[in-house]
Amino acid sequence: MLFYEVANMSLHKHGEELCGDTVKISKYPGRTIVVLSDGLGSGVKANILSTLTSEIVNTMLSNGVSIQEVLDTMVATLPVCKVRKMAYATFSILDINERKNIYRVINSDSPAIFHMRDGKVIENKTSAIKVRDKELTLQEGEIHEGDFLAMISDGILCAGLGGKLNFGWRWEQVSEFLESVHNPKMSAQDVTEKIIEQTRILYDDYIGDDATFVGVNVRQRRKLALFTGPPINKDDDDKYCREFLAFNGIKIVCGGTTANILANYSNTYVETDVSTMTQDCPPVGKMEGIDLVTEGIVTISKVMDFFKNYHGRYENIIETNDGINRLVRYLINADHIHIWVGQTINPFYQNPLLPKNVSIRLNLMRELANFLKSLHKDVVLKLC
Repeated sequence: MLFYEVANMSLHKHGEELCGDTVKISKYPGRTIVVLSDGLGSGVKANILSTLTSEIVNTMLSNGVSIQEVLDTMVATLPVCKVRKMAYATFSILDINERKNIYRVINSDSPAIFHMRDGKVIENKTSAIKVRDKELTLQEGEIHEGDFLAMISDGILCAGLGGKLNFGWRWEQVSEFLESVHNPKMSAQDVTEKIIEQTRILYDDYIGDDATFVGVNVRQRRKLALFTGPPINKDDDDKYCREFLAFNGIKIVCGGTTANILANYSNTYVETDVSTMTQDCPPVGKMEGIDLVTEGIVTISKVMDFFKNYHGRYENIIETNDGINRLVRYLINADHIHIWVGQTINPFYQNPLLPKNVSIRLNLMRELANFLKSLHKDVVLKLC
């Protein structure tokens, strides 16, 4: 199956601490659901309304409720502003069937999505749906590898209104800008950051309305395997080495003992690259057939320290050659991550305040796995 890489960024309206737009991304086996909701007005009230809207829509869809029932519930539930004659929160639902590579989008008073293919925004079939006397828009289409889908809130279209652009950043102009900046090698985050930066420029850093962009990049799945720690039963060393080496994707080993076990199994050796050593990071190793060999617990701890301050911003990733930053880059770029964690406890790293059967390594890897899952990555943690 193709992989659907999703990224989103928002700009808060000037003077507001909270954004009135909310994005909810959920991934299930064979399905990706993205809900973008725009609360009427701005600030706390808009944030609450958009959050409730996106949560209700996503929860109902993920529990198998039909789209018709979801729409009926939302149209019946959302109050309408008597002055503006608009619902207190608008929404767009992007529902991707990953097995069939098709999508549908339902818009309730929201801008149309963008569907890019071969560098151009293409048109797909649209139709009107009437729910409780309210007209919604349905768009459906097929998805090919290399396609890019994008959702926006009204704040993107309002950029430059009455300033750099008399009538704002119209949908057609956003479309042209997307075509000018997108290339197949860019990540969803890269494209998202470019759109948001241009939005900021058009607003001249005085954001007039909450502005959100959601980008979906369609590409092949990137797989990564990580092996750390000796198996608890030494007789199982060969079994887990065989599984790990048979994995089709990037291969990373964290831990000197683990690397030596693999080297013995594959009749090779580990060579230390002292030029990669820093004050904070032990040197990396080189081994035939392995993409990265690092020290174990210290390196993984430093990686977790980095991720705690990551906040989804790619510019925070440092392009250096040490083990910590190389491991971070590999993990961020991977979609499916399979982790083998040996449960043998190294007494050198064991906290004397913890029971002897509590593994610092295992706790670290569980923390890392949970963080990677929060980035919508598929993570398998296998204890050995």
